[in-house]
Amino acid sequence: MAKPQEKVSFGQRLKQIGMVFSFTAKRDKWFVPLTAAAILIPLALTVVAVMAWGWLWLPVGILVTLLSVLIVLNLRSTRAMMSAAEGQPGAAASILENMRGDWRVTPAISSTTQFDMVHLVLSRAGVILLGEGDPGRVRHLLGQEKRRLAKVIGSAPLYDYRVGQGEGEVPLRKLRMTLMRLPRHLSGRDVNLLDKRLKAITARQQLPKGPIPKNLRPPKGAFRQLRGR
Repeated sequence: MAKPQEKVSFGQRLKQIGMVFSFTAKRDKWFVPLTAAAILIPLALTVVAVMAWGWLWLPVGILVTLLSVLIVLNLRSTRAMMSAAEGQPGAAASILENMRGDWRVTPAISSTTQFDMVHLVLSRAGVILLGEGDPGRVRHLLGQEKRRLAKVIGSAPLYDYRVGQGEGEVPLRKLRMTLMRLPRHLSGRDVNLLDKRLKAITARQQLPKGPIPKNLRPPKGAFRQLRGR
């Protein structure tokens, strides 16, 4: 049974917002000017509205000001976080795991010791492979996974992307929008069936290699008894 999420107090929420403000201001030179504009412009319009039509416009002006600040904070903090995550191993999978909607992410289904990796994403758009790392090695990993998955996904669409700043690559900050724009080909039932199939082959791929431990070996004579049936 899943544990209920702990409630965040008002003080903790303010602390979190303060941390986001600090993080964004250090990495985005336009954040402070835009935030100042988001405060001053609505307040100036509020003063004009109050002088013209009365004090009833004051609460409206305050709400509009707060909304403007939150919009600026959301947009610029997301941009700053994307910039900070650029080039970090596993950043693409982390971003997609926090996307809204039915995006089923399996990080690093294939990888190298140099931190090149391929992530598997299943959605209504189809099956998506995301590669991160050295372009040459990632291209090889993607080719391997495409050949492997093509045998089991049937007619479901299969997409592959390399995440990065090079030619033919998708920048991390544009990855979410790129995937959101893909056409929806599968129904919810199709996604569930395909998910079970992909989890089965991914589990087989990740089974440890080597001799079977003694405590997991079948008893002697078991195979002879099965053949004799």
